[in-house]
Amino acid sequence: MFSLLLLLFLSLSFSPLAWVACNARGRVVNVTRPGLVSDGDDLLDTFMNGTLSPSLGNLSFLRVLDLGNLKNLNGPIPSEFGKLRHLTLLFLDSNQLTGSIPLTFKSLSSLEKLYLSNNRISGIIPLSVSGSLRKLTELGLSGNQLSGSIPATIGKLVLLTKLDLHANNISGSLPTSIGNLKSLKYLDLSENQITGSIPKSIGGLSALVLLYLNHNQITGSIPPSFSGLITLQFCRISENSFNGKLPASMGNLVTLSEIYLSNNRLTGKIPSSFGNLRNLQTLDLSRNELSGELPIQLIKLQNLQTLDLSFNPLGIVSIPKWFAKLKLFRLALAKTGIKGSLPRWLSSTSISTLDLSSNALTGKLQPWIGNMSSLSFLNLSNNGLHSSIPAEFKNLRRLMDLDLHSNKFSGNLDTVFSKETDDPIGHFNSIDLSDNMFTGPINESVLQSPAMDSVTSLVLSYNQLKGSIPKSLGKLSQLQILKLVNNGLSGKIPVELGDAAELTTILFSRNKLIGSIPGKVINLNELKEFNVSYNRLSGEIPLHKAIIPASAFSGNPGLCGTPLPPCKHL
Repeated sequence: MFSLLLLLFLSLSFSPLAWVACNARGRVVNVTRPGLVSDGDDLLDTFMNGTLSPSLGNLSFLRVLDLGNLKNLNGPIPSEFGKLRHLTLLFLDSNQLTGSIPLTFKSLSSLEKLYLSNNRISGIIPLSVSGSLRKLTELGLSGNQLSGSIPATIGKLVLLTKLDLHANNISGSLPTSIGNLKSLKYLDLSENQITGSIPKSIGGLSALVLLYLNHNQITGSIPPSFSGLITLQFCRISENSFNGKLPASMGNLVTLSEIYLSNNRLTGKIPSSFGNLRNLQTLDLSRNELSGELPIQLIKLQNLQTLDLSFNPLGIVSIPKWFAKLKLFRLALAKTGIKGSLPRWLSSTSISTLDLSSNALTGKLQPWIGNMSSLSFLNLSNNGLHSSIPAEFKNLRRLMDLDLHSNKFSGNLDTVFSKETDDPIGHFNSIDLSDNMFTGPINESVLQSPAMDSVTSLVLSYNQLKGSIPKSLGKLSQLQILKLVNNGLSGKIPVELGDAAELTTILFSRNKLIGSIPGKVINLNELKEFNVSYNRLSGEIPLHKAIIPASAFSGNPGLCGTPLPPCKHL
């Protein structure tokens, strides 16, 4: 027996981690080589190189073949595997396998679960294979390079509970036969190139719990037969070209907990029947063409955590006061027609993510903003807000992403940079205060506050800042993007900035900077974009590795050297 197994695993570099089981007659029924192995409290990630041996097809009594998650298995799947008539489970997922799905797989009449996901398998899904595996309950082919359409014969696999074809190059329309899969609970066809409309027959999937059709090119309206999906909990059909109105019948799907319909062309009003979706936790209708008054029936959605209606011509004008009775974690109403001042009832909510950008908000940022102690993300950009940042802003101890660009805010930046933290959260990740009226110097000391120690993006362009560029910016070890364009900054570019080793973008154009460009700064290893145009810099541009156009140095008459004309040495 050992010599046989050695032969079978010759091209797999047989490892003691492999597990082989035999029946009472000494016939091999299980060959498993796990990609993850338990070692006490830890999981060891294991690898295996080589190709699949055709000799495995001689194990005529084999019921389980699990060589999934070995990462480095390559080459084609041997056609000899079609001889494994007793095979019930075949796991070859998460490897580097190539070639097509063998046509011989149509003979695997006992197969119940087939996973070939996350490989490099190409070609079509063979008609004969998809229609022959009548005992199949789970089929996972995601993360490959499969093309062609979904064969109509898929409807013959009536025992299927899971069908996962996402992240391939599958095209064509959904076959009407998909409605025959009455046992199907999990259907993921996302991230493909599927066209056409959803067939009415989809309403026959009465056991379906998860439906992902997002990131395709599906057109037409959402069929009223959707109401037949009576056990549906997770629905993602965003990033398509759906049009027409939202069917009121969707309000009958009381088991729904997530609906993602963003980035389509849906029109009309949000149906009042959506108020019946009492289990709903996420409702994302953003980036459509919805209009009309928001139905007050949504107040019944007391489990709702995320509501995103952004980029719809809703003409909300003012956010309805009944929103205060929802228990939202994330509220996004960007470009929905909101006008006037920020509603004070926001101060009594537990909202963590608030996006009211690209509206017509006016007035001041009031001190009560400091009461929104759960805020981690705040975007009020592209509005008409004006005032300094109130001192109470420091109380936003959990705030990590702040975008106030394109308003009329004024005053200095100290209150923002020195805000308090609620360790381990509340340390800034990104700050965008560009296109405002902030003044004064950038304080060296506040940049060293705990809130700033992990910031990756700092954008302060198009303000009225004065003084020099702080040397302490070089101590921001995670900083990647730094934009200080079109201010009144003077003095030299600090050589200490070269200590911020993660910087990819440095934009200092249209200021009053003098002196030379430090070689340590322009030679940062990660630097991709650099622009110091229209300052008062002088001297030879240091030799640098990044590809920087001449325009990035223009407007500095004293600069010379590549990519500008060479320096004239006297």
